[in-house]
Formats: sequence, structure tokens, C-alpha cells
Amino acid sequence: MAANTHDAIMLFGDSITQGGWVPGGLAQRLAADYARKLDVINRGLSGYQTSWAIPMFEQIFAVQHQQLHVPKVQLLTIWFGANDAAPSPNRQHVPRDQFKENLKHLVNMVRSPTSPQYSPCTRIILITPPPVNSHQRQDRDFDATKSYAETVKELGTALHIPVADVWTAMWEASGKDERALEKFLFDGLHLSEAGYEVVYNLIMNIIEEKYPEIHYDKLEMVFPPYVLFSLFYPPVFTVVPWTCQLLGKRQSRIG
Repeated sequence: MAANTHDAIMLFGDSITQGGWVPGGLAQRLAADYARKLDVINRGLSGYQTSWAIPMFEQIFAVQHQQLHVPKVQLLTIWFGANDAAPSPNRQHVPRDQFKENLKHLVNMVRSPTSPQYSPCTRIILITPPPVNSHQRQDRDFDATKSYAETVKELGTALHIPVADVWTAMWEASGKDERALEKFLFDGLHLSEAGYEVVYNLIMNIIEEKYPEIHYDKLEMVFPPYVLFSLFYPPVFTVVPWTCQLLGKRQSRIG
């Protein structure tokens, strides 16, 4: 079992999140940037919508008494909507109002002091579903998915949580041509490397603007760089004690 030395970025969502480990995917890019600083935990659940995701999140995100013994989640991304927007009577369909309440519930599980999962040091980013290319994917509706993306943005505004507006960014990058979305969506729904690049850039822009203290350029490595071994012998190092109050400041002891 790995020791609790690194805090984490947790990615929670559906298959588009789960697919983030592909070359050029969101999880892969973040893991490369945050190597030796924050671990990236991918909790994407293929096929899931928000109603099914809530009971899974209760198991995925540590409750308060467990949080002393596990990595702190410094950043949580919540990315649903692609399946919730599936047309009824598809079993994945979640009505828009319920989708909004489900997302709000997920956020409150982390932000509410009365929640078992309350984590005051966890920053949150909501992500809209991408547009769909109905020429490639006949089981999804372009306008319906757009309305679910709008719902995510509305909730982000209401809760004062930054939103990565993937729908708008991808739509504009395609020249507002649905057929041109195939550059970003390899099957009309799931993201290609170019699609994940759009998402990654949005996430990093939000981190730079809203959460600059956890930008990878601002964080020290958890363990000292190797060059210190040649400067101090014998080397004695301690792990950087990341905390909610003192994130990013190394408190290593060299003796």
C-alpha cells in the first residue's frame, strides 16, 4: 500500500473522464504536469449519469474521520451531462431539473459543513458536457446537450464555482459547424486528443485565474530534487507536509 505522501487532484465524471488516461487525455496531461507534486486520481465511470454517480461518490470521497489518513483532494473536477442528456426513454436520461439538483448535491457533499464528506480545502471546477455530433451519434441530441451545458453554467454562477465551458469552446473551435466537431469527438460523443486539449486548456486557465496557489509552477516537489543529495551528505529529508492552510510551502528539514 502506498504511503500518504502526496495530495491529489480527483477527476469525477462519466466515460469522458474515464477516457482521460489515453495519450493526450486530460488525466494524462495533468499527471505529467503535476508529477511529484499532486497525484491525479481518475474516478470516471463509463455510462454513468448524475443519479447513479451520487451513491458512488459517497464511497469514492473520504468522510471526515478518514481524511486524516488519506491524501487530501486539493482539486475536484465534476464532469457530467453527456449521459444525463440522452433522450428519454433511454435509461441514462435524467431530466434537466433533476440533473441540476444532482450536481448541486455533489457539490454540497464537499462544501457543506454538515456533510460527512465535508472538505474545506477542496477546490471545485464544474465542466460542461461537450457538444455532440449527431451526424456521427444518432442516440444523442445536439440541442438537448446544449441545454444541459447551460444548466452547468447556471449552477456554477449560482454557487460561485468556476465552470470549464467545454461546450462553447469546442463549438467555437469547430467554426460552429456540427460536422467539423469530428476533429474533437472521434465518435460524435467521446473526445479525441484534440478534444482533450481544449478541456485541458480551460482547466489550466481556471487554475491560473481562480486557484493560482495550486498551479504546478507554484508547488514544490513533495520530495527534494536529486541535486540536494550531492550538496548534503548524509541527506536526511522529510516529506513536505501539505495542509489546507499552508499549501505550496516546503517545510523540509535538512540535517
